[in-house]
Amino acid sequence: MLPTLAFLALATLGVQAEPRHGIAMHGEPTLPATFQHFPYVNPDAPKGGRVAYGWPGTFDSVNPFIVQGSAARGSLDLIYGNNVFDTLMMRSADEPFTLYPLVAKTVETDEARSFVEFTLDERAKFSDGQPITPEDVIFTVELLRDKGLPRYGVTARKIAKMEKVGERSVRFTFNEPDRELPLILGLMPVLPRHANDPATFGRSTLKPLVGSGPYVLENVRPGDSITLRRNPDYWAKDLPSKRGFDNYDEIRLTYYRDENAMFEAFKGGLLDAFIEGSSGRWKRQYNFPAKLRGDVVQETFDTKLASGMLGFVMNTRRAPFDDREVRRALASLFDFEWANRNLLSNAYTRTQSYWDNSDLSSHGVKASDGERKLLAPFPDAVSADIMDHGWDAPVSDGTGRDRNFLRAGFDRLKAAGFAMQNGQLTGKNGRALSFELMLKGRDGEQLASAWAASLARLGITVTIRSVDASQYQLRLNAYDYDMIMFNYTSSLSPGVEQMSRWGSASRDVKGTYNYAGANDPALDAMINAMLAAKDRESFRDATRAFDRVLLSNAYVVPLYYLPEQWLGHWSRIERPQATPIYGYQLPTWWRKQ
Repeated sequence: MLPTLAFLALATLGVQAEPRHGIAMHGEPTLPATFQHFPYVNPDAPKGGRVAYGWPGTFDSVNPFIVQGSAARGSLDLIYGNNVFDTLMMRSADEPFTLYPLVAKTVETDEARSFVEFTLDERAKFSDGQPITPEDVIFTVELLRDKGLPRYGVTARKIAKMEKVGERSVRFTFNEPDRELPLILGLMPVLPRHANDPATFGRSTLKPLVGSGPYVLENVRPGDSITLRRNPDYWAKDLPSKRGFDNYDEIRLTYYRDENAMFEAFKGGLLDAFIEGSSGRWKRQYNFPAKLRGDVVQETFDTKLASGMLGFVMNTRRAPFDDREVRRALASLFDFEWANRNLLSNAYTRTQSYWDNSDLSSHGVKASDGERKLLAPFPDAVSADIMDHGWDAPVSDGTGRDRNFLRAGFDRLKAAGFAMQNGQLTGKNGRALSFELMLKGRDGEQLASAWAASLARLGITVTIRSVDASQYQLRLNAYDYDMIMFNYTSSLSPGVEQMSRWGSASRDVKGTYNYAGANDPALDAMINAMLAAKDRESFRDATRAFDRVLLSNAYVVPLYYLPEQWLGHWSRIERPQATPIYGYQLPTWWRKQ
């Protein structure tokens, strides 16, 4: 890697690039510069009316960018849309990671991605009528670096230089080449320099902030609700990237401390939509009068989103989870078929990859030549079966009494040196196999209890400990646990976040997401290959190879995922016909006229 000064000299003097209408993480943007709208919108959607959403929890601040306070969701939210604060560029929900014009009309970078330059649309302005300038962009990065959430600081520290170029352009030169950083900066909001005081920005507030988005914050009822009113002078309403979006005159977001109360409000017509996450409720509680009349619709949306990995995470810093064979045996002993039938309404699919349901998954796929080349320096990193076809979860008969299923797991533990003594599975050191599973409150308690009961039949003792949120977080930060239940979310464009989850450098740093204590040079190499990939094929090879190493190490007991999205909504709101790969997009819906 070039020293910083030499790199900056090359970036400044020797780079040739051209302004483009879009930028993709890998390859080229799908849509041409002449595109008129995204393919998953109705460009002629009617405007008007009001929509009411709900959100669990409460709030004491309307500033979503800072640590202090509990910020109100809905003003800056991937589900309900970037309503108040426009970003430099607009992300397409129909491509893995591609940005198109919004505040910035063009983007420019080099092949190495050693810099990025955004040229602002001359029409772009804040809701108070003031134009958006390169100075505002630089101000925003500095403000969020110093006063914002930690993730903004992580991004800003990768920038060596920020400068205004010409009348309307702003250029970021990086400390070192970074394929993802131009897109991360493209998703940066722009805040007005004239309307924000850095000295007080970090304090929670109920005073609305000035943004440049399609809505302004009209009314705030602390802890209860916020109301957004469409800005009739919104500067970007006719841009191709915004056509078909932002169709309501008013958005009301009400907060509920209890999810059951929020569902009752939806049933009673107080909310227009309900994002469903409970299989039991989805299967059994949509029999209320409005649903039976046809006024409420249950819709299921198929997506191509990666599954992520929900599972019981084993802390390899502690015995017995420092033994990979023990971890592999335990990973094979979760009776998914019984749990799905008895606890999950048969609604879920067993997770067999960190990227199930997408083309990044290694499940059922033989390793390609590209994968084998990446893994060649690490001959013991991936087991032969996972190299050949990925990880296949053992399948039970679903009765909860499948002796063959338990016997197979028991045989794996015997091979790892355990034997039954006085009704307890005991290792060569004379210690019984036992561990504590720490849960946050009662989340996952029923599932954990069922698994513990299953393991008890093999002489394995599992103690389930439920702790409150603050204690849970303290113990997480210090890695003070044997096992936890955690959901590693996955995207179609995994990147630098994997270092904090699985990178060796994060293992002994308190407060990272490396909950399993991973410390494997093969994982580090695969992460670096993912970050360096320039085309989709090489990126897919690197991600699948990474997936295989994770599965071979069995850091997690894989549980399940939902391969679809569930949404209940009143028939008075309608949606476009097309569903993009990321699923339904509520900002493209409209009120029936």
